[in-house]
Amino acid sequence: MKSLVNRQFDFMGKRRLAFAISGVMLLVSIASLLLQQLNLGLDFTGGTLVEVRYAAAPTLDAVRQTLEDAGFRDVSVQTFGAATEVLIRLQQAFDAEVGNQVVALLREGGSGVDLVRAEFVGAQVGDQLRDQSGLGLLVALGIVMLYVAFRFQYKFAIGALLALIHDVIIVVGAFALFQWEFDLTVLAALLAVIGYSLNDTIVVYDRIRETIRTSRIDDMPAIFNEAINLTLSRTLATSGTTLLVLLALLVLGGDMIHYFSIALIIGIVVGTFSSIYVSAALLLAVKLNREDLIPAKKEDPEAEELP
Repeated sequence: MKSLVNRQFDFMGKRRLAFAISGVMLLVSIASLLLQQLNLGLDFTGGTLVEVRYAAAPTLDAVRQTLEDAGFRDVSVQTFGAATEVLIRLQQAFDAEVGNQVVALLREGGSGVDLVRAEFVGAQVGDQLRDQSGLGLLVALGIVMLYVAFRFQYKFAIGALLALIHDVIIVVGAFALFQWEFDLTVLAALLAVIGYSLNDTIVVYDRIRETIRTSRIDDMPAIFNEAINLTLSRTLATSGTTLLVLLALLVLGGDMIHYFSIALIIGIVVGTFSSIYVSAALLLAVKLNREDLIPAKKEDPEAEELP
């Protein structure tokens, strides 16, 4: 009995079903972004940062619940360096007394708490971060398209670019759908997803190009299936081990990287899917053929005249 990685799967035969699944995910993501919008974190919206120092390491959930019960909105609590150092983010207007109010509330539980600092992050900084991060994503996608077009062929660049846009929209759409907090750590995860998805796509593209050049048949779906099956064991190993690490970070990493881990997990699953059913399958939609990679030899009229 053949193992999973040695079986020949008909990936291209299921491409229409995969396109339908991708279409549904994209529609849900875009609808969520338009109707619910992103739950932007303090990095983008502005608000208050309060850092406190405990005599003994506190329970973060208890700190968060205490502040929410007191009427504070969108409270984010995380350790900052040592386990006794706690950074509290409040998505509300800054007040000079907010630090003392927070400390007073936390002391009511009998804990020894001291105020370290209370700072305001202005909305203007958030606007700049939002604009610059969006520009950074666009620049990254543009460079990716140029790189793939130069290394392979322009039809490959179209598939790679659409696959990356597909992955980014679905990851961002998931955050809008479930109203998870979108902050700079999630943005960093998006850039990592672009890199991971591109790497997976390049591996598949390399194998497709090599198989087209060495194959004696012109059946492109069959060639693509052979190429993807040859990379399947590598894809499963890479994605599987990466997901194990990310699951460990999700469970053990704490609040600071919680949504960072979620974004990467979604991105890797979607990116693995798109490297087969978006970037590769789209090559069939744009009519990639052998002549695109192996130009026909031009006839030499002088050679024909030789006796």
